Amino acid sequence: MKRILIVDDHPLFRDALHNSIQSVMPRVDIHEAETIDDAIGTLKNIGLFKLALLDLFMPDTNGFDGLLTLRKQFPKLPIMIVTGQEDRRLVKEAINYGASGFIAKTSSGEEIAHAISEVLAGNIYIPEDFNTDNFDEANQESKELARRLFSLTRQQLIVLGMLREGKLNKQIAYELSVGETTVKAHVSEILRKMNVVSRTQAVIEASKIDFDSILNQSAEKISTQ
Repeated sequence: MKRILIVDDHPLFRDALHNSIQSVMPRVDIHEAETIDDAIGTLKNIGLFKLALLDLFMPDTNGFDGLLTLRKQFPKLPIMIVTGQEDRRLVKEAINYGASGFIAKTSSGEEIAHAISEVLAGNIYIPEDFNTDNFDEANQESKELARRLFSLTRQQLIVLGMLREGKLNKQIAYELSVGETTVKAHVSEILRKMNVVSRTQAVIEASKIDFDSILNQSAEKISTQ
């Protein structure tokens, strides 16, 4: 019997998803978690799960942090995103960050079951209405942008984050307790590494991907060194 974990903070949706899965897949053992911490505890204590269905927008996560946390601790566990938002960018970023599939909460029970079957078979499931002709190209663009952002130092990522908030060099220097010359040097390196010519372009590029998750990953990398 296959064991599946539903990770969602809304009890009504957990029930609805639970019932949808069982209506078409009666021989399945379904467990539920309403936070990422609960999910981690369940996965560690029970183990042997074939799949996790994860809502992106959980109260104890930011952006793709929940997905990244589970991927890091359980690298062999397939994770399918189940969300109320069908943004094309979310789909490609979810796959880039290691999700095995993506499906909307509004999908029928049959479609959800089909998606689960595809992921359990080792495939990546993408909604049929997603334009797969452009997926590989968009996927490569997103990966290249992530590569450029990961080339920034931790301090440069922090400065970029402040630029996204609209802060001036003087404000950034004050908050980081450094000189304006240092901030200008960081900005110049950010533009160079991101292959853009202005602060505005750098902010626009950073908005195309889950910047907060990359910033958090940078912090985790430093903490483990």
